[in-house]
Amino acid sequence: MSNFVKRIIVTLATALLMGPAWAAVTPSKPMSESTEAMLEQGLGIYFQRCSFCHGLLGDGEGPAAKYLDPRPRDFTLGTFKFRTTESGELPTNEDLFRTISRGLQGTAMQAFDSDLIKNGLSEDERWAVIAYIKTFAQEFDDPELDPVATGKVIALPANRPPFGAETVAKGKAVFERAKCWSCHGKLGRGDGNKEFRKDDWGFPIRIRNVTHPWKIKAGGEVEDIYMRFTSGISGTPMPSFVKSLNEDDRWNLANYIKSLQHELTGHQTLRAQPVQGELPEDPGDAVWDGAQPMDMRLAGQVVSAPRWQNPSVEMVTVRALFNETEIAFRITWDDPFKDVTHDKEQEFNTAELSKVGGMSSYVEANDMVPRALETFRDSIALQFPVRPPQGTKKPHFYRGSSSDQVHLWVWKADLDGTEEGNARGWKQPIKPQAEDGQQIKGQAVWDQGRWSVVMKRPRRTDDKNDVQFEQGVFTPMSVNAWDGSNGEHGLIMSLSTWHYVFLEAPTPITVYVYAVLAFLIAGGLGIWLMRKAEAEGEPDSRNLEEAT
Repeated sequence: MSNFVKRIIVTLATALLMGPAWAAVTPSKPMSESTEAMLEQGLGIYFQRCSFCHGLLGDGEGPAAKYLDPRPRDFTLGTFKFRTTESGELPTNEDLFRTISRGLQGTAMQAFDSDLIKNGLSEDERWAVIAYIKTFAQEFDDPELDPVATGKVIALPANRPPFGAETVAKGKAVFERAKCWSCHGKLGRGDGNKEFRKDDWGFPIRIRNVTHPWKIKAGGEVEDIYMRFTSGISGTPMPSFVKSLNEDDRWNLANYIKSLQHELTGHQTLRAQPVQGELPEDPGDAVWDGAQPMDMRLAGQVVSAPRWQNPSVEMVTVRALFNETEIAFRITWDDPFKDVTHDKEQEFNTAELSKVGGMSSYVEANDMVPRALETFRDSIALQFPVRPPQGTKKPHFYRGSSSDQVHLWVWKADLDGTEEGNARGWKQPIKPQAEDGQQIKGQAVWDQGRWSVVMKRPRRTDDKNDVQFEQGVFTPMSVNAWDGSNGEHGLIMSLSTWHYVFLEAPTPITVYVYAVLAFLIAGGLGIWLMRKAEAEGEPDSRNLEEAT
């Protein structure tokens, strides 16, 4: 694989994590009639900006395609997923403009609006590349298939039920009656179907977790969701509900899906909650409800071979409790399948990378690792520096380095337990600590598409290779995660950068004493100044008598 294609994949992996920002997606003018000059301009743009994923022939077989999940669109079939047209119809020009302008969340399809990205495309350039893309499918040449001319465009309802408790409740009833949960799960986490599905192109797809708005490809607003229920998603098992649900039902259902969306926390410091008495090991203990949550975003591990740009676990939520002697963390994350087996014979051999494209160090999305049930375990790891940080200096978030080791707490679903180990960089495997040094306790529960894992350990230990937790200190913390059914194991995983955990120190009594003294001094000084001012303002009584 060439260095240029490598850079393309890194860019796309970044787009998968960050997702596109929303822009004004309505063009200032309609698409003009195609001319030879316009098509030639579109060809040049397509070759430079689109062909690496979608292929020179528009068949979705560009050099980066096999590394991406979902796969780039095959334009030659005339099948487009995200439209404002009836089920099975072609998209409008404006539909294509919208997709190219803002991209598709949770995919490698980036935004190309020049108002969003520095090297984006102007409106005229976007229209030119759309004109060229339409030449790949003969259907666009048939006037009888033009959705605008044939009246197949879907209009948003004029009187929309407002978003609120009443419409959300009605939408929930529709969700249950229409059996949306059979695919998306009772809580919308994508765990309803207990097997993998495939799209019309034969590639495996995962049922959408609708609680993660950053993964809803064509937008997570009520209008976007309503349109998906109405138009369906061509080429996938997601049908149109026009014939089974009336307009109000679809709108209420969209309101309900909107209500399920997770709102990310914005802080990067986890404040551990002090607790009197024993810390809980049960993830369901009500004590955890009083602890502050912190969401941590993860991305695919693309720092070193084997590089993985199709992670499944993209967010974990962490809470922490502590008492005088112990600290406990509860980590929760969504995973539609409970993977509790591990087949070591199926583990990936990094040497195999040399057989694909020479110097390639990326893992193909579907053919190089088995992404299947009952193959690899689910797993999660907390990572901490062994040495207390000095100022802003921290080890590398990817397993530290030879001179700056990290301490990892690794929970494995097949063992239903946590193993402590140390790492000195990614080139060496995690070294497990001695059996008598394994001090972590806890429990794990998988329920309706979500893992909850508790890890509890003494705050202070005698092991120099352990992290120590002191009050009043910001301790760096990061996360590694593996979804077994997604083929993740070893260095094929997702990971976060450093965040912090902070155990608040009790306020010393001297602070209160000094505060009281300062108050008394300030108050006494104020009274003295007031009396002095009053005394200086009164005339001397003897001088007053002489004057009269």
